[in-house]
Amino acid sequence: MPRFSIIVPSHGVAGRLSQALDSVLGQSFDDLELIPVCDGPDAPAAAVAAGYAGRDSRVTPVDSPPSAGLSGARNAGLRVAAGAYVLFLDGDDLLLPGALAALDERLTRTAGVDVLYVEHERTPWWEGEPGNPAAALLAGAPKEAFAPDACPELTGVLLPAWSAVYRRTFLTEHGLAFPDGHFTDLGWAGLASIAAARVAVLRRVVVRHRLRRQGSRLNLPGPHQHTLLDQVELVLTRAAAGGLSAERSRALFDQLFAQVLRTASRPERLPAGHRAFFRRAGRLYRRHRPAGHHTPGGSLGVQHRLLATGAYTAFRALRGANQAAVRAGSAVPRPRMLRTRLRYARDLRRPLDPNLAVYCAYWGRGYACNPAAIHARARELAPHIRSVFLVEADQAHAMPKDIEYAVIGSRRAWELLARATYLINNANFAEGVVKRPGSVHLQTQHGTPLKTMGVDQSTYPVVAAQSGSFTKLLGRVDRWDFNLSANRHSTQMWERAFPGSYEHLEYGYPRNDVYYTATADDVARVRRELGVPEGRTAVLYAPTHRDHHTGFEPGLDLEAFCEAAGEDVVVLLRAHYFYDRGRGACAGGGGRVIDVTAHRSSEDVCLAADALVTDYSSIMFDYANLDRPIVVYADDWEVYRETRGVCFDLMTEPPGPVARTPGELARVFRDGTYAGPESRAARAAFRERFCQFDDGRAAERVVRRVLLGEPPEAIPPVVPLAERVPAPAAATLVRS
Repeated sequence: MPRFSIIVPSHGVAGRLSQALDSVLGQSFDDLELIPVCDGPDAPAAAVAAGYAGRDSRVTPVDSPPSAGLSGARNAGLRVAAGAYVLFLDGDDLLLPGALAALDERLTRTAGVDVLYVEHERTPWWEGEPGNPAAALLAGAPKEAFAPDACPELTGVLLPAWSAVYRRTFLTEHGLAFPDGHFTDLGWAGLASIAAARVAVLRRVVVRHRLRRQGSRLNLPGPHQHTLLDQVELVLTRAAAGGLSAERSRALFDQLFAQVLRTASRPERLPAGHRAFFRRAGRLYRRHRPAGHHTPGGSLGVQHRLLATGAYTAFRALRGANQAAVRAGSAVPRPRMLRTRLRYARDLRRPLDPNLAVYCAYWGRGYACNPAAIHARARELAPHIRSVFLVEADQAHAMPKDIEYAVIGSRRAWELLARATYLINNANFAEGVVKRPGSVHLQTQHGTPLKTMGVDQSTYPVVAAQSGSFTKLLGRVDRWDFNLSANRHSTQMWERAFPGSYEHLEYGYPRNDVYYTATADDVARVRRELGVPEGRTAVLYAPTHRDHHTGFEPGLDLEAFCEAAGEDVVVLLRAHYFYDRGRGACAGGGGRVIDVTAHRSSEDVCLAADALVTDYSSIMFDYANLDRPIVVYADDWEVYRETRGVCFDLMTEPPGPVARTPGELARVFRDGTYAGPESRAARAAFRERFCQFDDGRAAERVVRRVLLGEPPEAIPPVVPLAERVPAPAAATLVRS
C-alpha cells in the first residue's frame, strides 16, 4: 500500500497538466500513486496522462465524464485510491519540492489523525506577489494532534480540498465523497471536519495554487450560484445531527454564512433569482442559527439581521450605494490617442455592423499570414461581409489593389474597430480597443511554439524585460472568443501561455492551406519571381529572432556555406519579421544568396525552397507540411534555451539532421544526408505531431465557424495526414 494517493483532475488544464504531474513525480519522497483524472480517452489530457503512465508505473489514469464535474472527477480518483493518505491537486497547480517528505514526517509524529491541514500558496499565472491565506487560520492551532473542539475556528470550510491531507480509511468509514454540483470544496470540507475526531496542522506551504486570470469560475454570474445554498444546507444539516459543541456550531455557522452574504451582496452574480436566493438563505439562517449565537458588529451585523428577518428590499438598498460606485468605476476604456478619444467613444454607442470584419497581421505589417488567408476565403464563402485590413502607414503602398484597408491610428480605423462585429488578428489589437458585447474576436496566432510564449516568459528575465506587463497582455487575451491552433501541442501551449476563457479552434493554420493547394506551375512561378536559377537547389535559411541580440545577425557565413555545400546550391535568406523593413538585396555570394526578407509572403518563399535550414524558428512547423528536407542549425541551443525558454527539446525530437557547426551543416548537404532515409524518418515523426490539422481547408473551417456561425459538427473534418498531397518541390520536377 503506498503512503500517498494523489488525485489530479485535469478538465480544461491539459496545457499545464504535465507541470502538475512532474511536481509530484519529482518529489524526493516517492512512496506514492498518482491518479490523473481525465475527461475520457479522447480528451487532450488523456494523451498527456497516458504518456506518463507508460513511463512510470506509479501513474494510474482514470476517466470521468466532463458532465460529472470536479466532484465526479475527484470521486472517481477516490474509488481507485489505495494509499494510506489521500491528497488532491488541481491539474494546473504544483506540489512544492519536499512537500511529501514533510507530510510524511508530520503524519508520523501525529499518527492516526483523520485530517492534516496544511498551508498553500496562491499565486497569479502572470504577475503579482503570492499569498498564503491559510497561514493566519492555522496559526492558532495546537502544535500536536488535537480534537476539533480544541480549535473550533478550524472548521475546514475556509480551506480548499488541496489544502489538507485525509486518512483514506477515515473517508471510507464515514462514506465521505465530494457532493455533486458547484462549491463542492465547501461541502466536502464541512462534512470532513464534522466527521473528524482527531486532526493536526502543518505550518508549511505544500501546494502552489495558480490563480486563473479571470478568477474562480465560481465567481462568474449564473444559476450555479444557487447551489452554494445546497452545500450550506448539506453541511448544517449534518452538523445538527452530529452533536457539535456550541463553539464549533457557531464558528461553522458564521463561516458558512460569510460565504452566503458574499454572494447575496453581489447581485451581478445572480442575474436571475436574486430575491429567491436571499429568501432561501434567510430560511436556512433562521432554521440553523445556533443557540446563543451573537450577531457580528458593524455593517456585517446589519447584513446578518436583514437576512434573518428576510428584509430583501432593505438589504438591496444597503448594497445599492456600493454597487453604484462599482458601476461608476467601470467606465469603458478608451484609446490613448487624444485626438480620437471622443470620436471612438461616440462610435462605441452606435450599433455593431453585423456585416463588418476588421483584420490585422503582425501589428499592421501588411496583408499576410492567417488573417490574409481567412480574408481571401471569406470573400468567396461570405461575400456579404465587408472585410477591411488595418495596416501601418508605411505599409499601405504594398497592399494589394483590390483589398480595402485603413491606416492604423486614423479616425477611420478607430471607427471600424468600434463598429466591427468580427475582429481577426494574428497578434493583438491595440490596448484601447474595447470588446463590445456581440462582437467576435478571433486570435489566429502566427506560428507553432517552440519557444516560451505569453506568461510562460515571466521566468526568463531577458524576455520578460522586453514583454511589458503580463497583466496588460492577459487583459488583451480576455477579448478573445476563439483561438486558432495547428496541432494539439499548440493547443496545450496556448492554454498555458495565454490563460483565458476563449474556445480553441483546432482547425489548422489558414496560411498553410497553400501548401496543399499550390500546383507545380505555382512553384515554378514563385521561383522565377524570386530569381532562383533553373536547376538549382534552393535552400531557405530562416533564423529566428534572438532576444539577447539588438539587431539581425545571420549567424552563418552564407557565402562560405554555398561554396562548401555544392555548386548547385543557392540560399534564400529570410530574416525574422522583426527585421523585414528597410532591407535591400543581400550583397555578395556571386548571385547565390538571395535576400527574401522583405517578400510579402513567407508561404511563397517556402514553396520555392527545396530544403529549409533554420535554428529555432517556427517556420519549421509550417514548412514540414511540404514534406521537404529540414535541417536544424543549432550552434547556440544551450544559450537560446536558457535565455528564451523552450516548450520541448528540439535536439531530441528534430524534423531532420541537426548541425552544430558550419562545417557540419555544409557536410549534410554535400553528402546528401539532409534528404536521406534518417532525415525522412525524423520528418515523418515531426509531421505526425505538428501537422495534425493543416490539410488545405483550414481557412474554410474558420470562415464557416466564425463568420458564418455554423455549428462545430457542420465543419469539414480534417483530412488524415496520410491522405494529404503537398505541393511538389521544384527539385522533384527537375528529376521527373
